[in-house]
Amino acid sequence: MSGCGPKMEHSDLVSEMAQVEHLTTQERLHLARRRRMQQLKLWQQREKEWLRSRAKREKSTKRNIYFSDSVMLLEAAARNDIEEVRRLLSRGVTPDATNEDGLTALHQCCIDNNEAMMRLLLDNGANVNAEDSEKWTPLHAAATCGNLNLVRILIQRGANLLAVNGDGNMPYDICEEERTLDAIESEMAARGVTQRLIDETRAATEMKMLMDVAELAKEGVDLDEPRDSQGATLLHIASANGYLKVVEFLLEHRASTDVVDHDSWQPVHAAACWGHLEVLEVLVQYGADLNVRNKHDETPADICEEGELRVRIARLQAEQEEHRRRAHAPERRAGARRSSSTASSSRYVAV
Repeated sequence: MSGCGPKMEHSDLVSEMAQVEHLTTQERLHLARRRRMQQLKLWQQREKEWLRSRAKREKSTKRNIYFSDSVMLLEAAARNDIEEVRRLLSRGVTPDATNEDGLTALHQCCIDNNEAMMRLLLDNGANVNAEDSEKWTPLHAAATCGNLNLVRILIQRGANLLAVNGDGNMPYDICEEERTLDAIESEMAARGVTQRLIDETRAATEMKMLMDVAELAKEGVDLDEPRDSQGATLLHIASANGYLKVVEFLLEHRASTDVVDHDSWQPVHAAACWGHLEVLEVLVQYGADLNVRNKHDETPADICEEGELRVRIARLQAEQEEHRRRAHAPERRAGARRSSSTASSSRYVAV
């Protein structure tokens, strides 16, 4: 959720490795969820501070500054001015206005746990399934923050329980608070949601990307072109999400394995960070180097939190090195034979 504040620094991830190695899979998942909640809170704080500082700067330099109604709605929601939001909505301002990260006022309510504002927005037609730039819905935000009452309201108003965000997670995947998780899972059970349906829904997101990528390839678009503000390519995105079919399609159509984003991450870094072993294996088969380092001098193994996956990466590295050694062995032997032949020839000439 790009508007949730900065992601955890890679150096911080490395410093936690010793502790993370001793955690169970469930404990690691909880750790990831806590980080996401911290990001949400950071976004909330920084967004409000930014809006205040901008308003002060504009006021001091331009007395007659004009803000669009959409910006005013988001700003009023961020500072919990329900009367101002009501006034703007009554003037016909859309409740689905977004900031640069795609967050709506409804997303903001879910971060703030503001039930009154949420009801006002929903009553005025706010899209209960609005998606930000990373495909987080309000239900994702409310679930990860553990805001039970808001989760219940969103569900009553038609929130999609199986919405998949950019990380491949549904709301229940990122809900740590027990009562909130129970409420979501109980509703899923009541609606007859099965594991098969969950799996098919997750797969649908990958299939949609696969079709989009196939269309781009057909049009002759450069598949290595950066696709977001961080410089991520299609292969970065597919690798981070574990979209194996998309990764295979891109590689078969000559997408480069050594493209880097603004942090010098290659696709193997993305696959390792999010624990997608099969993607890593395919990337290596197509020539990706597991010894590459990002701008923090980290290899894919360095940023991988899952102990077992790090062991597997180490094995892949060893296999990769052995393959290189064997590939270069004939050259060394040929070189040795040439040197021997030259030496013999010199001796004959000398005689």
